[in-house]
Order: sequence, then structure tokens, then C-alpha cells
Amino acid sequence: MDVLSDLLHRGRAGDALVRQLIQRAPWSMTYEDVPPLTVVTAIGGPAAVRVLGAGRPAAVLDPGDIALLTAGGPYTVASAPDAPARFVIRGGRKFVAGSGEVAPERVPLAPRTYGDDAPGATTMLRGAFHVTGAVGDRLLGMLPALAVVPAGPRTRPVLELLAAETARDGPGQDAVLARLLDLVLVMALRAWCAGPEADPPGWYTALADPAVGAALQRMHAEPARRWTVAELAAAGRLSRAAFAARFVRQVGEPPLAYLTGWRMALAADRLRAGDDTVAVVAREAGYADAFAFSVAFKRAHGVSPSAWRKSGRAA
Repeated sequence: MDVLSDLLHRGRAGDALVRQLIQRAPWSMTYEDVPPLTVVTAIGGPAAVRVLGAGRPAAVLDPGDIALLTAGGPYTVASAPDAPARFVIRGGRKFVAGSGEVAPERVPLAPRTYGDDAPGATTMLRGAFHVTGAVGDRLLGMLPALAVVPAGPRTRPVLELLAAETARDGPGQDAVLARLLDLVLVMALRAWCAGPEADPPGWYTALADPAVGAALQRMHAEPARRWTVAELAAAGRLSRAAFAARFVRQVGEPPLAYLTGWRMALAADRLRAGDDTVAVVAREAGYADAFAFSVAFKRAHGVSPSAWRKSGRAA
């Protein structure tokens, strides 16, 4: 499994929630319940996305553009930047903007589909991902509060298929939607990281290097293995010194420092997700000695493994 796939697999807490709104302009929806990661796109018409309180103007989405939003604050999706406020989603309920009144219930047009489906309406797709933990933080760290990926020939067919499948019910439908939305997310992340405005982490750009990329993949495949720089260098057919220098230049830290950071992220999530002892988590992180693991963990997270676990359960 490659590094990005590993982050997506380990950082997800469950399948994403996908909904679509079919509405004729003007329309506006403000989301105050902000998930860690959201995908928004408009099909067949323009839309505008603005993160509230960010001090930045709204981003205008042309048909097929994809917006990726991290939990930078409440955000509004509307037919245009100047569209009047209409509804607010708060606490899982829909309210009339500015009044605090609960909006009247409307019969869905189709499964997971709301609006009026009038002629000339725009279809807006929204997928909310549940990304958690230290591994999830590494994934979210790839993105700003709002990133816009322009429409492209590879994403448009997937978005159209996702819109069609969102409004259907059938055997395995949740699995179909989860896979399609995952595909949209991965394609959008790739496109964003390749774009001029992105500042992707060093490990992402290093994946294209045959030697460094192979080493990263090996460390993610077997994080508990007692890797040496010599072993990782040999896999890339480089000398130890040449490999270490190239790794630092591209990733921004030495190979074993990267490995330790990745192990500590995995251990942090494991401590809060289960009841295994610190000694068990230490062995899974590649440490035979629980004391040495605890020292490394405190250096990475500022608290002991036991304190980390307690703070997570108290939150």
C-alpha cells in the first residue's frame, strides 16, 4: 500500500456521508457542523464556497470544479458569492437563516437528494469525511482550509456517476457511494498537490523519487520492523550516505526520524482506540522496551502514553 493510500485507510473513521442539493438560483446553505474534511462540487451550474471568518473572498466553482474544505470553520455554499443567506445547518437540523426558526421539512426528491429540481437547477454534491486521530492530522495537513481543484476530463465522468448513484438505492449502495467518493477525493488530492498553489508535504513529492519513494513505502508497509538506513538505501541501490542525504533533502528529515514520527502517530491512535497495554502498543510500534517507547512517545506528543489515553477518553 502506498503512503497516501495508507493515510486514507488508517485516518478514516468510517464511510463518508454524501448528499446532493438540486436547486435553481438563488440558493444558499451555511454549514455550522463542520466535519474534518468535506468535498463539494457543482454539476451543471456554478456555485460559490466561502469559509466564514477566514477573511478571504468566496471561491467561485465552475461546473465540475471540486472544493476540498478542512475544519477551518463554518462555511457557506451558494449559487453565487452575493446570494442572500437562506438556510443554516446546525446540530443536524436545518434552520431559516437569520430567524432561528426550524425550516419546514421537505419531501426528498430521491434518496439523499433534496431541493426542487426546477428547470435550470444546479446539482450540488457534498461528501463529509470522518477523519480522526494523529494519522488523520497528517492527511489534513496536506490541505489549506479551502482548496479548489479545477474540472478535468478524468473527474467529470466520476462526478456524474456519483450524482446518479447518490439518488439511487440498491444492494450495496453504501459501498458504491463510498468507493466513488473515495475516488473523487484521491483524484482531487492528486490534482491539488500538482497545482501551482499547493505546498504539499515533503513526503508526498518524494514519492516520485525511485529510491526515497520505495523507502517510504517499505516503512509504511512494515512500520514495526527494525529498519536501518543501510537496508533502506540498499533497496534504492544507493550508498547509505547518498540515500540519507537525498531523503533529508526531499522529505525534510532523516529516514529514521520520519519512521519514528510515523510510528508515534500510529501508536497515538492505537492508544485511544483500544484497551491494549502500553507494552503491547510499544511492540506494535517496533519497540521491544516499553520504557524506550514511552520516552519516544512523550518526546513526540508531550505526555506519556497513559496520559495520552486518559486525555482522549475524557474529551
